[in-house]
Amino acid sequence: MRKNTYVTLFVLLALCIGTAYAGNESKIGTAGAQELLMPTDARGAALGSSAISNTFGVSALYWNPAGAAVLDRTEAIFTHIPWIADIDIEYAAVATPIEDFGTIGLSLKVVSLGDMDETTVDFPEGTGRSFSPSYAVLGATFSKALTANINFGFSGHVIREDIFEVSATGYSIDFGFTYKPRWEGMSLGIVMKNFGPDLKFSGRGFERVYVEAGDRPVGSNNASFELPTSVNIGLSYNFYNKDKHSITTMGNFRANNHTTDYWQGGAEYSFDDWLFLRGGYGYSEQQDYIFGTTLGAGITRQLGGLLVTFDYTWWDTKVFDNNQFFTFKIGF
Repeated sequence: MRKNTYVTLFVLLALCIGTAYAGNESKIGTAGAQELLMPTDARGAALGSSAISNTFGVSALYWNPAGAAVLDRTEAIFTHIPWIADIDIEYAAVATPIEDFGTIGLSLKVVSLGDMDETTVDFPEGTGRSFSPSYAVLGATFSKALTANINFGFSGHVIREDIFEVSATGYSIDFGFTYKPRWEGMSLGIVMKNFGPDLKFSGRGFERVYVEAGDRPVGSNNASFELPTSVNIGLSYNFYNKDKHSITTMGNFRANNHTTDYWQGGAEYSFDDWLFLRGGYGYSEQQDYIFGTTLGAGITRQLGGLLVTFDYTWWDTKVFDNNQFFTFKIGF
């Protein structure tokens, strides 16, 4: 009875949230905190960002926190991503299971935009000064197995954006479920990501000195901006598993509140659970959507008492240089 209740809630949540959030092309460019959308590990990115129902361990902290509930050892992950337009992303996370309690995790993502020249109304060609904007997301996660087939998890994030003499601080939450039905090799997942109040920039950078105001600094009343909230519903199926060979396919529907909806899919081939080949693709009706095919590979080896994984992903990107992901994971 308890299991049926969880399944019913899972389905109702998927239907209600999916109906409430639908892609809206007219809102493209209106959401801020885009660092929340930047992937954090090579495996998930190589699968076309479709790993909502097939993510596990410390990697799940970003994709679907419910996937961390299956962790049976402490794991740490480190990712370096040369993102578009000379933007660099550094990500680190650690997760550990606690017996009879659940799994807890901590994560930190730092986005560096590089040096920029300061320009003002009086000096449109530049003041001679430069600044380096930076964004950071600090997260804490809890996940737990509710039954033998259903896992639940949620993450809370503190968001901080610094651009010269202005900044914005806010918070967001992710919460999701994974469910493995009786069909062998199948897994369902749903997660709401980046849900939280609007953010607003403030700081002395908005102040101007006007003669009409008696040479006193006058600040502007700045507008707030929404977070890029989305609802993801994913399905994966391990349709081939024989001898040392395994192939899993997965798909994800992502309903966005700030742009058109996405359809994402991917496949992973595994040889003896230590060599992995991956590919994926994301589709959007948005005309200027810049991301396309993804390809990746990974190696996992037991070194003494450590389980070490290295993953690499190449992501076809229009206009800008193609993305590359480098992820190192260790379990102990």
